[in-house]
Amino acid sequence: MKEADADERPESEEDVEHIPFSHTRYPEKEMAKRSQEFYELLNKRRSVRFISNEQVPMEVINNVIKAAGTAPSGAHTEPWTFVLVKDPDVKHKIREIIEKEEEINYMKRMGHRWVTDLKKLRTNWVKEYLDTAPVLILIFKQVHGFTPSGRKKVHYYNEISVSIACGILLAALQVTQTIVLKELALASFLNLQ
Repeated sequence: MKEADADERPESEEDVEHIPFSHTRYPEKEMAKRSQEFYELLNKRRSVRFISNEQVPMEVINNVIKAAGTAPSGAHTEPWTFVLVKDPDVKHKIREIIEKEEEINYMKRMGHRWVTDLKKLRTNWVKEYLDTAPVLILIFKQVHGFTPSGRKKVHYYNEISVSIACGILLAALQVTQTIVLKELALASFLNLQ
């Protein structure tokens, strides 16, 4: 085995705490009712670019991030990092980075058909709401991590795992109802590696 392969070999994690599965089985009518209510709540979600500058309680932000952190991940590697940004100067720098990348997307990467489809939504690379929102939640994917002993640890299925975490974050934000559409901007998948 080559030296490089040895560095990527997973380390035994026998001391990982086992959390027993706990499950409540609801009667069929209750399951149907709960699933319908959840669907109706999520069906109210909309993508908007008009964001309020009203403050969001930190407890709410922390709870929705914790909910997102329950997402399944390949080999339970949890390949995500959530970063909260409140500082106006940092938010503006993030906006500049995103707008620069988005302009390249619109001009070169997305193609004519995609750009044409977006025109009806009146969206472009200008992201003023990133300055307006009181808090940004940045989500970074981790391609690898490190074991306690410092060895490199591969994060399997990192992109799909982070995508699922983002979906759960959006669902958790929708459950809080008051912040998804008017008070919080979500910047996801900043690939600034």
